[in-house]
Amino acid sequence: MPVRLPAVRFDTDEIAAAVRGQVVGPPATVEGASIDSRTTAPGQLFVPLVAERDGHDFVAAALERGAAAYLTARPPAPDVATTAVRVDDTAAALTRLGAVARDRLPEAVVGITGSVGKTSVKDLLAAVMRTTYRTAASEKSFNNEIGVPLTLVDAPGDTEVAVLEMGARGIGHLRTLCATARPTTAVVTMVAEVHTSEYPNGLDDVERAKGELVEAVPADGAAVLNGSDARVRRMARLTDARVLFYGVHGDVVAQRVAVDDELRPRFRLSSPWGAVDVQLAVHGVHQVGNALAAAAAALVHGVPLEGVAEGLSGAALSPWRMELRRTPRGATVLNDAYNSNPTALEAALHSLAALDADRKVAVLGIMAELGPTSDDRHREMGELADELGVEVVTVACPAYGIGIDVATVEDAAALLRDPGEGTAVLIKASRSAGLERLAALLAGPRP
Repeated sequence: MPVRLPAVRFDTDEIAAAVRGQVVGPPATVEGASIDSRTTAPGQLFVPLVAERDGHDFVAAALERGAAAYLTARPPAPDVATTAVRVDDTAAALTRLGAVARDRLPEAVVGITGSVGKTSVKDLLAAVMRTTYRTAASEKSFNNEIGVPLTLVDAPGDTEVAVLEMGARGIGHLRTLCATARPTTAVVTMVAEVHTSEYPNGLDDVERAKGELVEAVPADGAAVLNGSDARVRRMARLTDARVLFYGVHGDVVAQRVAVDDELRPRFRLSSPWGAVDVQLAVHGVHQVGNALAAAAAALVHGVPLEGVAEGLSGAALSPWRMELRRTPRGATVLNDAYNSNPTALEAALHSLAALDADRKVAVLGIMAELGPTSDDRHREMGELADELGVEVVTVACPAYGIGIDVATVEDAAALLRDPGEGTAVLIKASRSAGLERLAALLAGPRP
């Protein structure tokens, strides 16, 4: 587990002024913030959010773990000695505190968005930036109105560059996040059919929503755009900042791409700064594009080519993204179960097909939030699997129209019957399906 470095310090009077709240109790100083009482660290500010569960019910647990103060929209308990900051809305207060934390960071803030690949680009870019700068980055997929300000508040006090994943579930979302984070560099990966149920006009709305990040970049900043995606490429019109394209026919390109027997790509990176050989530690040829995005953003910020190659060679991805592991009997398990959509699933199926295995099985769950095109997209992915010679097992999702549909993850594990050497299994679905449990059943828990 990574060591938590000291975050920017706030005293409770500063917090109250920033969030329009009132201090209740003695003055206190905090370093960073937490929204989860189970992982609250000593000295942090606990922020109880109200969603399906009311975080106020866990204030006592957070205090037991050492929280130095907490926000509250309820009257503080009279028998609790720890300092509270009373606010009207804890989520809104966190956003305001994030904006104040941004004021204390240096200019360099990179915002990353796109329908697919943004978490992988964030992980790769953070690894590259750390070869040269003290870097803060979003954890996992902390990319929304909670995750972005939380990342800013948790940034170590000596941060030189912040790398923020920024998601959008509708028009206007990124504009709101940018008002808090004020990015100086934008990275846009792709416009694709993801969460399209949230966009009435389909890809036109998705393009408009992702473009809000590019619009937010100042004229002396930079926009790193996927030149292989026509919708992303034309976002160059939205900014007066420097524009750098990556991908086919871009400014930063990959030449002589090859993959080893565990799907780890290697290539020659060519750029306006020169060229360098790159060997990735992550799996899947589609990660080459993500690596180019990270390289382009790092080069814009002055990371030398040698640092780019070093960072990319050691970078690891967030959990359940193209994790390649072996079962006790030698089968290959490709766990890409964090989320799914047609673009990402197509790439994963091609990765599975590229593995050296006699039997190739895709265990698939629902691709959620595709709106009226959902049935067609599931069926198209089923047809692609068939064309690639991949067996399909679906979990509570017969819409793929192929293979065997089972009711539960446990049923899928039983059907596979402890696969051995010569078998490769891809696991992929939207988060709601919980298919990551299948990887644990087949190959054991993550190390």
